[in-house]
Amino acid sequence: MIYKFLFFISSFFILFGLVTGNVNIPSQIATIIKSPDYLITDYVEIAGVGGAFFNSGLLMLLFTILLKLLKVNPTGVSIAAVMTIGGFALFGKNLFNVWPIVAGVFLYTLVVGENLKTYLYVAFFGTALAPITTHLVFGNDFSILGIVIVLLIGFFLPPLASFALTLHKGYNLYNVGFTAGFLGMFIGALLRAYDLHPEPRLIWHEKNQFLLAVFMFLFFSIVLIFGFRLNGWKLSGYKNILKYSGKLLTDFVLLENEAITFINVGILGLVGTIYVLGVGSKLNGPTIGGIMTLAGFGALGKHPKNVLPVVVGVLIGALTNSQPFNSPAMVLAVLFGTTLAPIAGEFGFLWGVVAGYLHSALVINVGSLHFGMNLYNNGFSGGFVAMFLLPIIEAFRNIKNKFLERLKRSGEEW
Repeated sequence: MIYKFLFFISSFFILFGLVTGNVNIPSQIATIIKSPDYLITDYVEIAGVGGAFFNSGLLMLLFTILLKLLKVNPTGVSIAAVMTIGGFALFGKNLFNVWPIVAGVFLYTLVVGENLKTYLYVAFFGTALAPITTHLVFGNDFSILGIVIVLLIGFFLPPLASFALTLHKGYNLYNVGFTAGFLGMFIGALLRAYDLHPEPRLIWHEKNQFLLAVFMFLFFSIVLIFGFRLNGWKLSGYKNILKYSGKLLTDFVLLENEAITFINVGILGLVGTIYVLGVGSKLNGPTIGGIMTLAGFGALGKHPKNVLPVVVGVLIGALTNSQPFNSPAMVLAVLFGTTLAPIAGEFGFLWGVVAGYLHSALVINVGSLHFGMNLYNNGFSGGFVAMFLLPIIEAFRNIKNKFLERLKRSGEEW
């Protein structure tokens, strides 16, 4: 059933791209492949709605076929990975720049003698560093050396991702984004040292709002209805999903079932779309990418209960800091900042708010470390927030427990 779902969403995006792009698709795809695509580069703006959505749908289709060829039994992590790729294929990933990263991860897998499936999802999420491919390969015409360097970057992702997980203990859902941020930070430093780093950019599409809104509401409504149909047209069982903290790896397909998972994906997608439009922002490549990632991780840890506190925290930051609350940075921080949902799920509403608030400040600063070449910048920021908060939360819990113990002793003495 999950394969049918993944093939459906891929086809839905491809069809939308073909209908809106028509005969211009080849030239639009060529524009996407050749253009610098570090943060924030909206493919909808530089190539058009058709080219951007065709690129997104085709990438989702190719990665789904890869799962099929490797005979993977798909679960929630498959949905999260493919939908995240599709979301970022609207602003950073394309039909060329993802494959050297994937090849590098597979090369590592072969060298250490593991099955290709072992680090498959590291390869999928590792495409966060795809803009480095474009920068190094097309920065000075076509560079073979650039491809070799990107292969090496992919090669080092698996061991670094395993280590990064121990740092935040699974409380940052975008673990590979955190890993990619570290790699991107060192690559950015080296490029800066030789004056080869890219300059900051913000390409942000603001047109076609009715068309994109209809597409998003239709898409996630179909997903939601599909889930309801599988669940016998009932919401029963959905509350079970709310009891999980969301900490990696909380795979809702394995822990509950496909029907409940699809319902959760649909709900989060619709809520994300309503939020973007409700605050007066725009539906475009980056925001739709954020909504797709939010919804995709509705199969791998996120649900309304653990997402809400983080969103509240980011909003408090957005309303009180120097950034307009509906600015691109803050809107994306709300959508992607839900990477910290497990903190709220495990430690409660208040700590989720604190995590979101800290994230709203940190995320606008860490991007300069990798010059926007790590597309999962919120995952990079989220990792630091989790590392910072976890020992503090533990300290507060210890203080609380000792205080209660003393209070209990005092009561017994009286």
